[in-house]
Amino acid sequence: MSTLFRIKPLNLLTQEANEEGENTLKRSLGAGNLITLGIGAIIGAGIFVLTGKAAAVHAGPAVALSFVLAGITCAFAGLCYAEFASIIPIAGSAYTYGYATLGEIVAWIIGWDLVMEYAFGAATVASGWSGYFNSLLQQLHIYIPPQLTATPGTPLVFFENKWLPVSAMDPTIDISHLQHATGVFNLVAMIAILLVTHHLSDIIPEIDRVILMRNGEIAEFDSSLSVENREIVDAPDFRQLPRGERGAQAVL
Repeated sequence: MSTLFRIKPLNLLTQEANEEGENTLKRSLGAGNLITLGIGAIIGAGIFVLTGKAAAVHAGPAVALSFVLAGITCAFAGLCYAEFASIIPIAGSAYTYGYATLGEIVAWIIGWDLVMEYAFGAATVASGWSGYFNSLLQQLHIYIPPQLTATPGTPLVFFENKWLPVSAMDPTIDISHLQHATGVFNLVAMIAILLVTHHLSDIIPEIDRVILMRNGEIAEFDSSLSVENREIVDAPDFRQLPRGERGAQAVL
């Protein structure tokens, strides 16, 4: 039982963070990437889509007050993370902080929570954007089978030349005489996730694997990489190189 709550000392965390080699994790994403990742997980779906409906149908002005309360809570959470980051200045977020202070089992739970958070966030956004894309296609009179445009079990009706979720219909409208369908699989959302995943798998491994030479001198490189993982490119600007010449290297 004691092994479940064993903590990882700060010196060991620092040593692992500085290790080099083929089987070690490297920091490939920066602050800008993480910010856009968080924004991308909420824009177009979730609270920004449901706020208007919730305010109109259920809560009214209380929705705005709940945002104020949530903002205050986020401010305190940010202060907590700032304190953690100053004490344990190592990448890893809540997983590393939990491992260093609360124990291995807590870090394991937090790690899987983070995986589930981004997995469900990506699925929700993909489902929301698939609805936008399908609505655009229907305005162009291009119809995908409704069973392939919604999450499993979602009831749909054909109203005003569009397939719409029953939940989005005006309650005063009688839908009993309309054509019905039930979602089986959201094909559009799956394709969106596959395309984004393919793009990221092509970009992320290429980050920070090039030494940029200008006039025979090293201009830019990632010092965390071992020498055998670096490649020298003699060019006035790395971004001027054709995509093919960057190959499986990196984008500085």
